[in-house]
Amino acid sequence: MQFGDLELISLSDGVFRLDGGSMFGVVPKPLWEKRAPADGKNRITLGLRPLVVRSADKTMIIDAGIGDKMDAKSIAIYGIGRSRNLDHALAEAGLDADRIDLVLASHLHFDHAGGFTMRDSSGALVPRFPRARYVARTGEWEDATHPHERNRASYLKENFVPLMDAGVLELAPEDGAIMSGVRVVRTGGHTMHHQMVIIESQDRTAVFAADLIPTTAHIDAPWIMAYDLYPMDTLAFKRTFIREAIEREYLVFFEHDPVVAAGYIRENNGRKFVEPVTA
Repeated sequence: MQFGDLELISLSDGVFRLDGGSMFGVVPKPLWEKRAPADGKNRITLGLRPLVVRSADKTMIIDAGIGDKMDAKSIAIYGIGRSRNLDHALAEAGLDADRIDLVLASHLHFDHAGGFTMRDSSGALVPRFPRARYVARTGEWEDATHPHERNRASYLKENFVPLMDAGVLELAPEDGAIMSGVRVVRTGGHTMHHQMVIIESQDRTAVFAADLIPTTAHIDAPWIMAYDLYPMDTLAFKRTFIREAIEREYLVFFEHDPVVAAGYIRENNGRKFVEPVTA
């Protein structure tokens, strides 16, 4: 869609599946399964939706999906389906990896950063976007490269360490502008340094919420993932953000929703819902 002076293109790197109970934390299954039906292994289907932001002189991608480096065991555990993946989506948008100037990480979990690197013909790990500068938050890098028992399974070093080795990774220590019209804000919660992306042009605001609100089923403030390391931080930030998004008419991108790429959060008699947009 055209968004003021910018063009926004929601892409897809396929789908994957995670345990529904983990995706909704303390919310009981009889409630969450009405919004997100589970399969026989109690997994719900999730999208992988990177976002391209294109200006007159720069093309940026936010996150890059799960990528193609997962082994057969992981593909089975996570129910990964990439019959339609990021390469297809980029081609449909008239793009390819060579035309990306900037890659921005919301955080460095494998389902967001897996597509940052790939294996070349020799099997070596190299940046997926050969001309791009990559940007991640300093604190997120420190956590990702020094994982503990609680987060180790989510941080796979092959997705981000090769970027530093190649000299293409820039670490940003705080909130601020990434390119004209695009800035990052730390939300915390999911990880200590998880950030969302604010896109502003011609008095309009869009927000790539990443794992603050991963799907439209998570728009109620207490519907918080058990994966969040700091759930009370998620709750505090999310409560304020959702009210602001409603009042200021933010266009919100839902990175993991399997059906709705983006929409406006509305409220009717205290009930929150998402009004999807397609263009």
